[in-house]
Amino acid sequence: MTTDVDVCVCTYRRPAVAETLASLARQALPENVRLRIVVADNDEQPEARERVLAAAAAHGLDVTYVHAPARNISLARNACLDAVRAPFLAFLDDDETATEGWLAALLKEMEAGGWDAVLGPVKAVYPPDAPEWLSAGDFHSTGPVKVGGRILKGYAGNVMIRRQTIERLGLRFDLALGRQGGEDDDFFYRLTDAGGRIGYAPDALAYEPVPAQRASLKWLLKRSFRTGQTHGSRLRGQAGRGAARLAQTGLAAAKGGVCLAGAAASAFSPARRSRWLVRGALHAGVVARLAGWRELELY
Repeated sequence: MTTDVDVCVCTYRRPAVAETLASLARQALPENVRLRIVVADNDEQPEARERVLAAAAAHGLDVTYVHAPARNISLARNACLDAVRAPFLAFLDDDETATEGWLAALLKEMEAGGWDAVLGPVKAVYPPDAPEWLSAGDFHSTGPVKVGGRILKGYAGNVMIRRQTIERLGLRFDLALGRQGGEDDDFFYRLTDAGGRIGYAPDALAYEPVPAQRASLKWLLKRSFRTGQTHGSRLRGQAGRGAARLAQTGLAAAKGGVCLAGAAASAFSPARRSRWLVRGALHAGVVARLAGWRELELY
């Protein structure tokens, strides 16, 4: 029996998408697995069409190109959801390259655990001139976070999702978050809030280069603050108004204070100090959103 998998790649003006597709052509797949790729171009004009189709022809890939304008990643992600046909779909970013066993590892864990979604790790690749503390702390690599033994949220850079779950729950990526970021956090929070289960496949590794404009503490703080705002929006919905929201605000503020104290205690260790500050920025984002501040536009 053949197992079909659709891999979705959302792209916006990144020539590196050709190498992403090349890495998919190198997948070591079980004999019964059939791969199809959906590329959603988020530019105003179908700028990536020729590049994508040329890469598909060069590597013998079954690629469906979709034009999904413009400049809103949720639009592109939803276009992928509309285009998939397979029982399993995976997302890979257009600046990432997948290792040869990537898709097989996701699928194996998906079937073994009966999960609704399975995450894989994303390993950051730092440029040679990146600050030493940044590469030592490995701040840009991505992996799951467990709360009470469960993974409650995911990320769209390296994930496989069961299409039946998406359709059953009516899941879509929120267009309001497509420019500011956090659309994938929100998507997976809604999946787990509805009882969906997320697993983890540590061997499903993808690599992602860190561009110069993101290799700074300022960018890390901004991203972490925005992530905190997404979590704060979820807490707002759960807590409602009044004492419950006030309690959540106080808890987040207290956690932020602990992080500031940790940063002060780690003053002579740039990597540890920065990690405390980044964590503190997340709690500051939670407080800001609970207080009603407008969500930060990250992209």
